[in-house]
Amino acid sequence: MTQLHSLLLIMEFAIVDIETTGGNVKVGGITEIAVVIHDGHQIVHEFQTLINPEQGIPTYIIGLTGIDNQMVRYSPRFEDIADELWDLLENRVFVAHQVNFDFGFIAEAYSRIGRKLASPKLCTVRLARKVFPGMRSYSLGRVCESRGIPILARHRAMGDAKATAILFDQMLHENAELVYTALKKNTGESFLPPNFPIKRFRELPQETGIYYMLDQRGKVIYVGKANNIKERFKGHFTGQGLPHLKSQLKSEVHDLQWELSGTEMMALLMEAVEIKRLWPKYNAALKLPRTLWGIFGYRDGLGYQRFQIAKVTPAIQPLETFFSREEAQVFLKEGLEQYQLCAKLSGLRKVNCQVVKDETCLGACEQNETIESYNQRALTFIQKVKERKGLIQIDLQGRTAEEKAICIFERGMLVKYGFLAQGQEDISSLKSVKAFAESSSIFKQFFHKIGSDQVRVLDDSEVSFGEQGLFSSLKF
Repeated sequence: MTQLHSLLLIMEFAIVDIETTGGNVKVGGITEIAVVIHDGHQIVHEFQTLINPEQGIPTYIIGLTGIDNQMVRYSPRFEDIADELWDLLENRVFVAHQVNFDFGFIAEAYSRIGRKLASPKLCTVRLARKVFPGMRSYSLGRVCESRGIPILARHRAMGDAKATAILFDQMLHENAELVYTALKKNTGESFLPPNFPIKRFRELPQETGIYYMLDQRGKVIYVGKANNIKERFKGHFTGQGLPHLKSQLKSEVHDLQWELSGTEMMALLMEAVEIKRLWPKYNAALKLPRTLWGIFGYRDGLGYQRFQIAKVTPAIQPLETFFSREEAQVFLKEGLEQYQLCAKLSGLRKVNCQVVKDETCLGACEQNETIESYNQRALTFIQKVKERKGLIQIDLQGRTAEEKAICIFERGMLVKYGFLAQGQEDISSLKSVKAFAESSSIFKQFFHKIGSDQVRVLDDSEVSFGEQGLFSSLKF
């Protein structure tokens, strides 16, 4: 047994296969997941479950996988199995046939619940091309057929995952050095830009913040934000997205500077401020869409408070304004969950909530809750939305336990921000910025996640804005 093979035998691999509603990671959903744990010598654990994708499964996908809407109707949602799956993937190498597909869907699902999946990856397609060269096709079916590997259930997660595990085991024993080399490449160091020092890459923090890519003259050419700065920087030069931008950045970047933020909300705000200030050549311009969407409130014939999402017109003022219908839907859905309001009465569902067993609703859509009781919570939601349009201070977690981040918003837009020591209340040292609409979108994104103990309503006398901090001509 070689030294490399011995090294691989002390590692563990999570061999994964998923079935989905389609190929687009941003809009598709997972319908089935299977994970086979390989300890470098043999399979030691298996996990499989159907997943409710919370969307319809297209007919052609049903024909391919055999998984239909009825099969997943009462299956767990992704968040229901997220902790168990995380335990299987954590501290293991993520292995799959066409790994970017499976990893992309699972990473996106974790991102939606506020978690960052950053496992090292191996692709058995790429490995097979090197270990078993000369094949006409490297699809899982063709490779397994040529290697005598049975697939007991093709296009089902466990059938494909087990076949991939057997294929991986064969490659591991056939040429451990190639497997090790591929794994080493996936640390990101082999994909670094030619003028970017490896030593600098190893210094990058794995914390939340913003980063600045610098060219040979030290000029900022790109500003970004990340929950993990090191992994995000690596991501610019790996993967399949935006190959032209990746090539340009790779040829020009010489250094990276960064500033930690403590929280994702603070990172997004700082990123937007710095892009507005610097306008780096490789950041897409922050343009406002021509169409605005709003959440509108009204009372129905029975007296229940209702909400509706529609385009903003001069005729009526919305409760809140958004740059897209999707943004408004997310905001309203989170508000309904927080205040136990009805999705049907709010235009997000056509059938009564009992039909889909939505326990958020307390029965208003079937008139099983009194108008007074329902409207009291609805008006609390409306009041909270109205309060955020005043002058408010938001306290966030700082970069260390000894400090806090402070943001001052006027009409929902950032006008001052900075970091103060815990216990310090003087906000005069905060940095003033000219109010801009993109900061309002960020605020709305985190609005329902901010606790009441983090919010303080201010009056004009408490904040000195200076010339650049006043709300100017931007109107909704």
